[in-house]
Amino acid sequence: MTTRESIVTTTSDMTPTFQVARQPRWRQLIVPAVAVGIGALALVWAGGSGFRQDLLVMVAVYALIALGMYIPFVMAGSMSMAYAAYAAIGAYSVAIVTTETSLPPLLGWLIGPLISATVAVILGLLTRRLSGFYLAAVTLLFSMAFEPWVIALEPITGGSAGIGGIPIPTLFGWEAPRLVMIAIALMLVIVVAALVDRIRTGAWGVTVRTMRDVPSAVEAMGTRTTTLTTVTLAVGAAVASLAGALFVSFMLSITPETFTLSIVFMALFVPLIGGQASAWGCVIGAIVVIQLTANMPASFEGSGQLVLAIGVLLILLVAPAGLIGYAQALIAWVRRRFGKERP
Repeated sequence: MTTRESIVTTTSDMTPTFQVARQPRWRQLIVPAVAVGIGALALVWAGGSGFRQDLLVMVAVYALIALGMYIPFVMAGSMSMAYAAYAAIGAYSVAIVTTETSLPPLLGWLIGPLISATVAVILGLLTRRLSGFYLAAVTLLFSMAFEPWVIALEPITGGSAGIGGIPIPTLFGWEAPRLVMIAIALMLVIVVAALVDRIRTGAWGVTVRTMRDVPSAVEAMGTRTTTLTTVTLAVGAAVASLAGALFVSFMLSITPETFTLSIVFMALFVPLIGGQASAWGCVIGAIVVIQLTANMPASFEGSGQLVLAIGVLLILLVAPAGLIGYAQALIAWVRRRFGKERP
């Protein structure tokens, strides 16, 4: 099997091996450069509007949760539903470090992913024999149980009232303007998306995707699929926790009801809308989800979920491979139409 990304060969003992065909470095930088340009235009569009700035923050939050889910769900085929809990861990880590200690808030950004990854590893080991519906059901129960557990830890988490009055993040005493903070948030999303996409096309990512489709081939390479799945769950949880840290840094408060299961269900649609062929589909899908749920005309107010469902249905009917897949098909058609397609 030969693709632009990998070549699967066999050795003399019929053991499959992977050779990754790297693109030139300048071509790998095209998409991130375009993303930076679009992000700059988005900042101009937001301007001094608090509502538009909040929309960009929510796009960043949804994109990070979706990127966290992309690694184990899209690449490895492991459907975990615990990402609301991971995002909440990231948010509470920053909130507690900021309000209860004199330590720098950056420490909360580091602690959150570590705790989330540890929880994901433990949960992955406990559910290593489960897959599909059973794995989704067990992790869903964990996510549902997380909220009462947070409420029970009232001395630390503030109970049902949560944690409020979180100070605005500063850098060596400098309080950055909100638009600058949003620019940093968008850059974080771009960097994470670029890294995840690089992982997807790298040797490790090819192995993970092969495990999803042909697990016996990966086992034949001497790699335990359970270990590989656990690693993808840990990495995904760490990325998702960044979404919670980002959210609390802007909203300056957190409650147990902030990250609900509805966020996870909507995040599941994000790569389907944007396209599963690339991690950038998570960013595109997040933009569409926020547009359909939070930035519709007043006549659609209160119908965000219905509008999203209709929008997802139309997109999947017109572009089953997502918007990125539709764009790729359109480019291929144009090349064929004008005779510019290379052999």
